[in-house]
Order: sequence, then C-alpha cells, then structure tokens
Amino acid sequence: MCNGTRLLIKELKDNLIVATIITGPAAGQLAHIPRIPMIPTDLPIPFKRVQFPVKLSFALTINKSQGQTFELVGIDLRKECFTHGQLYVGLSRVGSADNQFILLPQNKTTSNIVYREVLTQ
Repeated sequence: MCNGTRLLIKELKDNLIVATIITGPAAGQLAHIPRIPMIPTDLPIPFKRVQFPVKLSFALTINKSQGQTFELVGIDLRKECFTHGQLYVGLSRVGSADNQFILLPQNKTTSNIVYREVLTQ
C-alpha cells in the first residue's frame, strides 16, 4: 500500500486495523495495519508513542453537501457533473473563491449541462 490507497474499515482492534482495499490493483484484498511504536531520538526525554500509520479523510458527494457550509471545498471535475445545479451547489458551499479547489485536467473544459426538454414541460 502507498499514499492514496483507499480502504474500507472492517474491524478496529486495540493494535490492528483490518480493512478492505477499494482502489488500485489490489482492490478487494484484505489489509492488516498494525500499530507502530515511534521512539524519537532527538529529544532529551525518552518516550514511546504508539500510533496507526493512517490518515483519516472525508469525502462528500455534491448532492449531500447541499445546505452545508465548509471552510474549504475541493471539486473533482475529471468526470462531468450530471447537471448545472450540481456544480453550482458544490461551488457555493464556501464563502470565498480562495478556498475553492477544482481538479480539472489540462486542456479540458466542463460543460453547463441543460436538458431543454425538461425545461419546456
């Protein structure tokens, strides 16, 4: 496993996390993550800290974010939004454009998708 591997936690034990890998070539396999003792050598007082080598992250779909307010928003536009309203909701969840981050590959644009047949009925 390396940075960016996504896991689905199955069991949390005192000294072990059991998870299923959900991305990459090892998708579907079980992963056992042990606690790692960390003993700093650059401090005058010796101590031992034990922690899991994982970083917690959260993701939320655009539809679930409606009505929420966030400090930072990141939007992945490698796959187009289903409707224009989704992009608007995603971008309007934060107060400042400085706190919006959009992932869009170089030389690619995103479309304002409007279904005219729905609007005329």
